[in-house]
Amino acid sequence: MTPPGRVFLIAALLIALAFGAHDPAIAALEPGSSVRPHSSENDAAWRWPLDGPRTVTAPYRAPAHAYGAGHRGIDIAGVPGQKVRAPADGVVAFRGTVVDRPLLTIDHGAGYVSTFEPLASPLNPGDTVVAGDIVGVVAQGGHSVVGTLHVGVRLDRVYINPLLLFGAPARAVLLPCCDGS
Repeated sequence: MTPPGRVFLIAALLIALAFGAHDPAIAALEPGSSVRPHSSENDAAWRWPLDGPRTVTAPYRAPAHAYGAGHRGIDIAGVPGQKVRAPADGVVAFRGTVVDRPLLTIDHGAGYVSTFEPLASPLNPGDTVVAGDIVGVVAQGGHSVVGTLHVGVRLDRVYINPLLLFGAPARAVLLPCCDGS
């Protein structure tokens, strides 16, 4: 890249940061962004990890900077012991307890890594999973309300909004309520 190109790139980055475009999930939607959402024409949407309705109890909140406050994932409603499914094909990268919560991390390739907590799992690092496979059950521990599952996703080591990957929820269909009279 030529020096003027670098200057332009640095200036554009500073302007974006000044106006709050520090959220990689937002940046992923910008044309020409190096951060890419998973939903390109060649990629299928990820599978929702819990059966039942898609209820987000705590949304993704990007931090202002790498060490800033935020919520680097989403919390979704479930119940203790509920089965959790792999959202996409991958390889288990980590299973263990961090601080006070059991978690599982799956490397999906192409820079995507997902983490689920609290999650009790029989899987071990190196185990291969296919989208829809049961990877464990909702456990207890951590910052979330009992029964919720925290789902975090990193793309090239940067946290992104997991909802970018799961595609749109099923549309509601309104049915007639009356006999038409």
